[in-house]
Amino acid sequence: MTKISGIYAATMSILNYDLSLNVEKTIEHAEKLIDQGCHGTAIFGSTGQSQLLPISEKIDLLNKLSRSKYKDKHLIGTGLNSLGETINFMKIATSLNFKNFLIMPPAYYKYGDSDVIEFYTRIIKSIKNCKIILYNFEKLCGYKFSEECVLELVKKFPNQIVGIKDSSYNLFETLKLKNFSIFPGSELKLLKGLQLGCSGIITATCNVTAEMSRKVYDDFYSGKEQIHNQRLCDVRSAFDKYNLISGLHSYLSQESEIYKNILPPLSLLNKNDKNDLMNNLKVLNFTKKSSVAA
Repeated sequence: MTKISGIYAATMSILNYDLSLNVEKTIEHAEKLIDQGCHGTAIFGSTGQSQLLPISEKIDLLNKLSRSKYKDKHLIGTGLNSLGETINFMKIATSLNFKNFLIMPPAYYKYGDSDVIEFYTRIIKSIKNCKIILYNFEKLCGYKFSEECVLELVKKFPNQIVGIKDSSYNLFETLKLKNFSIFPGSELKLLKGLQLGCSGIITATCNVTAEMSRKVYDDFYSGKEQIHNQRLCDVRSAFDKYNLISGLHSYLSQESEIYKNILPPLSLLNKNDKNDLMNNLKVLNFTKKSSVAA
């Protein structure tokens, strides 16, 4: 089995003025990130405002994405609490020949490891022809994967449970599984993760750090001196002071007004926070066009 590995952006959803999904520009944005250095993207992750988007708009995007030259480079997030809707959405995606998914357990309710195993068991029994990256982010869903839960899922479904995005950071340093992809959720963990045997990263800020993140990744595997990693971490830290979705949309709105469109209850940064972010990035001499130049 070929492991999924590399630099993946949790790509943004681009919205029209009426807050409907702009399918064409969302795909264009994702493909641009691949051109800039990402090995792929995660479509409809938390950064893509997935839980706030209508399913009909997601399906529309899948249909058009299935004709993309990069269709095999995308992980498809579900962003749905309902087990039935998750299965139905995945059935549509697999009918369009998408096989790789990023799936977080449902939010809001309290549950434990055995309940999570049952959740993924139901999915896989309905859709055997899939490969699932588990999404570990306690801050968002209220549940944090244990090592025992992951081991049990992989033992039970070795052909379907193929990796984990670890944004709770309780697993990437210790979890060791053969032919299993481990992706920390931040550029701050990229180099350390690679040194520990992780597969890369899946992260929101690769929407703006794709080129620099890829450089750190390539330099690690070629044995070159790491001259970009500290700056990459500094840029991530600048964004980490704020809600990442708000910060990314505010930053990219300088490039195009369309990035100002964001679904409530999310919002852009207020004026003071936006100015602070821009000033901090200016001190780092960071722009998308010059991300590895300085």
